[in-house]
Formats: sequence, structure tokens, C-alpha cells
Amino acid sequence: MHALWLEAQTLRIRDDAPRPEPAPGEARVRVVKAGICNTDLELVRGYYPYTGVPGHEFVGRVAAAPGAEQWQGRRVVGEINVSCGACAACTAGRRTHCERRTVVGIVGRNGTFAEYLTLPVANLYEVPDGVPDDAAVFTEPLAAALEIQEQVRVGPGDRVVVVGNGKLGNLVAQTLALTGCTLKVIGRNPARLALLAARGIDVGLAADLVGGRADVAVECTGNEEGLELARRVVRPRGTIVLKSTYRGRASLDVSRIVVDEITLVGSRCGPFAPALALLAEGRVDVAPLVHARFPLQDAVAAFAEAARPGVLKVLVDVPP
Repeated sequence: MHALWLEAQTLRIRDDAPRPEPAPGEARVRVVKAGICNTDLELVRGYYPYTGVPGHEFVGRVAAAPGAEQWQGRRVVGEINVSCGACAACTAGRRTHCERRTVVGIVGRNGTFAEYLTLPVANLYEVPDGVPDDAAVFTEPLAAALEIQEQVRVGPGDRVVVVGNGKLGNLVAQTLALTGCTLKVIGRNPARLALLAARGIDVGLAADLVGGRADVAVECTGNEEGLELARRVVRPRGTIVLKSTYRGRASLDVSRIVVDEITLVGSRCGPFAPALALLAEGRVDVAPLVHARFPLQDAVAAFAEAARPGVLKVLVDVPP
């Protein structure tokens, strides 16, 4: 099997990767398309000690589903956390924080930059016919954007600032705009900000930041400076939602967190069904986020392109 392989912070293409066999309750999925996420780039930089096939954003078709043959041939996306169902976290309803979980392309389970991957059938969602592959591959990051609304109440009258105008920041902004909140996105890239301005979203440059007014600040910068920027924009007793994962440590004036009684909320994976519904209804536009496409055999070059400053989503096509 052809696959992109990450080991010792080095990427290479393998043509001898073993084709995965589905465990009981799992399906083997033929990957059609995969997306490069900032987390993938950070894994290469050493964010987490991972060896294997990276990648967690994908759309594919079920090639085999022993015991669940009705899934055969369906076009699917999949939740990336695979839980045991029996630990204290699982039985308490916190399955994405399973004590023994594996995570596609991140923790203990091979990922999406390969011809095939395996996932429990329970993790799969069928893609509506009207959603093209280029849009379906955004389901996972769009679900992550929607997780914010699962954790923090946001509605009309709330003042919300999204810090960061990259791929995730764009999706976060589009989903929050649907709540009717008073929304502003700040960033450093005028071209990226223009994509949101074209949708009627208020934008501004980080250099022109005005502090201390937001009820909620969502940090999506993907770098160490973002948390302090978010702290500067949020009001006393406001909430900061943290979405970035990166290698290294953030610098933060912790005393201001205490004095201003700021709430910090970590936010990770989110609900797939509402994400697919937004894509099917055309309420979120992901097409402008696609920067480039590479075939699987050129996935190393795709990662290099995705790591360039200013680049948005790079997709990897897996030939049939």
C-alpha cells in the first residue's frame, strides 16, 4: 500500500505499507481525498511523538465492513477519536477523552495520507450526495469549529472576537456568524481577512487591536503569541476559547487572568452531523480555502507547500 510515513520528524513515501485490516466492528475505507491540517504540520515539527501515517481529515468510500455490509461502497467521513467504551471517561459520556483512545493520524492509529485506513463503523458518517469531495474533506475541521458552541453560549448581543485568520479561524468565524453575535476577526494577512469580509464579517488587523471588550475571544492563530492576543481583547470575566495546538509553550500574563477572572476553555473535536448539514445546505463556504492539490505520491511536497506562510488548505488526492 502507498502511504506517507512520518518517523523521527521526517516524512517519506512508502510503497510497502501494510494494508490495514478492520478489527471487529470496524470498516476499511479507501481514502479519496485528505487535507493537511496545522496539527499535521506540528507533528512533523515534534509536537507529539508519533510514528506512522499522519493525517485526520478525509473523505473516502467504504471498501469492507465485515458484519455491517450495508456500509459497503458508501462515501464517508469519520470521527477521529476511537474510544474503548468501557473506561471511566467513556461511561461518563466523555468518549473523546477516553483513557485508552487512539486518534487517527495522531495517537496510536494510522491516518489518512494512505490508500486505506480503518475506523469503527460507529465513527462513520455518510456524506450527502450534494456535498462534493472537496467540501466533505472539511467536515472534521468544521466540526471542530462547531465544538465552540457546544462549550460556550454564543448568541445575539454577545461580542465575539476570533484571533487568527487561517483555515480554522475562517471556519470558526463562519460558524459563529450564524449565531447572530457581534463578530470581529483579527489577523495579519489582508488576503485571508478579505475572504471573510466578502461574507460580510467585520475584520481588522492584529496591529490595530483594541483590547478589553469581547465577551468571548477564540484563539485560532496556531502560534505562541495567540493566547496573549486573545487575553488582550477579552473583557473581565470573559471567556477565552483555545483552539490552537502547536509545539512549544505560550507566554501569558497569568496575573491578568486571575485579576480579570478570565475563563479559559480548551476546545478540540466537535460534532460531525451538524457540520455535514452546514455543508449540504451551503451555509458555510469552504471552496475559497483550497489553495492547492497534490497526488499522494507527492505528499511530501504537499506538506512543504502547506507549511509556507500564507497558505491555506492543501489537499492530497489518492488515486483509485
